Amino acid sequence: MRHDPNATRSGETELGFDPATQDDARLAFIGRIRTPWSRGNCPKNVSRARESGQGAWIDLHEGYAPGLQGLAIGQGLMLIYWMFDARRDLITQSPRHIDGARGTFALRSPNRPNPLALSAVTITGIDPATGRIDIDAIDCFDGTPLVDMKPWLPTIDMPAGESGSP
Repeated sequence: MRHDPNATRSGETELGFDPATQDDARLAFIGRIRTPWSRGNCPKNVSRARESGQGAWIDLHEGYAPGLQGLAIGQGLMLIYWMFDARRDLITQSPRHIDGARGTFALRSPNRPNPLALSAVTITGIDPATGRIDIDAIDCFDGTPLVDMKPWLPTIDMPAGESGSP
């Protein structure tokens, strides 16, 4: 039995307005993320996507390929993408994997006022001529809009007192 992705669970609170109707900012999607995932089979996070062994790639829109200059295979990359199919009106949520409700900002859920997602991935291939970047894995639906990407730099992107890599 499939669940209704828009159904509100016990303990969840809606904002009472739809943030999508606000006209605060303009974004230009720079490309699309290509994955094997759709509703019903998408991993819940990038770690599970990696465990699946399913790679993915990014197709940049025309004109953005020169921005790849300086990136290399094996490099970490932070992707910022738009979870276009997520709810935007939940301010508290009750995930199935924890007991009780939590505030949206305490969760990694795609359901948020601005459905931006952030994942650290590894470049496995790059073609600057076509604007294609192969990546190790990602946890979003096929065709998800890409907002931006930045190199992952351990000297900058690690919280104080932590070590490791993406």
